[in-house]
Amino acid sequence: MIIPKEFDTIRPFEPEELPEVYDRLLADQQFQTVLSYLYPQVPFEMIAAKMRQCETNLDFQKAFCYTFLKQLLAKASTGCDMDSSAIDNTRRYTFVSNHRDIVLDSAFLDMLLIDNGFMTTCEIAIGDNLLSLPWVKDLARLNKAFIVERSVSMRQMLIVSKRLSDYMHFAIREKNENIWIAQREGRAKDSDDRTQESILKMMAMGGEGSIIDRLCQLHIVPLAISYEFDPCDFLKAQEFQLKRDVSGWKKSANDDVVSMQTGIMGYKGRIHYHCAPCIDDYLKHLPADMPKTELFAQVAAHIDNEIHKNYRLYPNNYIAMDLLKGTADHSDCYGVEEKVRFEQYLAGQMAKIQLDNKDDDFLYERMLTMYANPAINLLKAK
Repeated sequence: MIIPKEFDTIRPFEPEELPEVYDRLLADQQFQTVLSYLYPQVPFEMIAAKMRQCETNLDFQKAFCYTFLKQLLAKASTGCDMDSSAIDNTRRYTFVSNHRDIVLDSAFLDMLLIDNGFMTTCEIAIGDNLLSLPWVKDLARLNKAFIVERSVSMRQMLIVSKRLSDYMHFAIREKNENIWIAQREGRAKDSDDRTQESILKMMAMGGEGSIIDRLCQLHIVPLAISYEFDPCDFLKAQEFQLKRDVSGWKKSANDDVVSMQTGIMGYKGRIHYHCAPCIDDYLKHLPADMPKTELFAQVAAHIDNEIHKNYRLYPNNYIAMDLLKGTADHSDCYGVEEKVRFEQYLAGQMAKIQLDNKDDDFLYERMLTMYANPAINLLKAK
């Protein structure tokens, strides 16, 4: 397949490029350190030989990522499953999901697509802010990631957005790949999951025909990702206080690394992925003459509603909603022991927050809100 040169800087690596990528990665000192941490009992030469046997990106994912994720889930969760009954595993889709974990949201989706009989995994939209280290960028593109260029001027933004959209349409139409993209830039720190209209506007830059035609060509599937516990909840609460108290505070590159490590290794409890029906039919029933602004707002609201109503709630979500409101309105959805356990969990997470002027009441309210919002949104959606 001939891939247009304009995509060279953002697309995943192609199979013929992999030998050179393996050489670069295996020669990198930091990557070697990561391998020794992940595979302490396995000789480096054996890992290198196994990597070089992987002829495609999918081979690499199955040989390394799939096995790693299964082992991780055995340690850090009590199970992970997906309901994909609303879609056809022989077709290709653009999965638009809420965003809980920087690394694992798309990684678990890849694993679950394989488990659910899909012939391939996803190409993953990832921001260049997470790819400052050359070996991390190589590893991401090896793992079927394409790059969202965020660190550009406002003048360049239109050009890079058009290229990104063109690439997504090319990946679905010509490469016959699935795509995963978060519904918003960055995670919703308070778990109030909302689709940014700008993401949809970017998607509609590529393709042909009307806006509705262009969105239909991507075969969008709203995907709800539900974690029983968010390992990064205390870090997100801490960010809320820092943003409140420190003028102009922004996360550093090191903060992103800590979030990634905490999210990957921390305990998640139960995890559920739920695919809503592809929105093509919904889009085709929208009036052709609907004004642009109204169209994007309505499509975003539809995606939100699908994600909210397909979110799997756990006792934590109902407990948090009741604690936040000071009621026992949903006490039929949890037991006394479950409430005690969740309050103990929150106390443990609060203790991890290291701030000089720690505002316990504010931080506790932020933590409760994170767990309550999915329940509040689901009840509204239904």
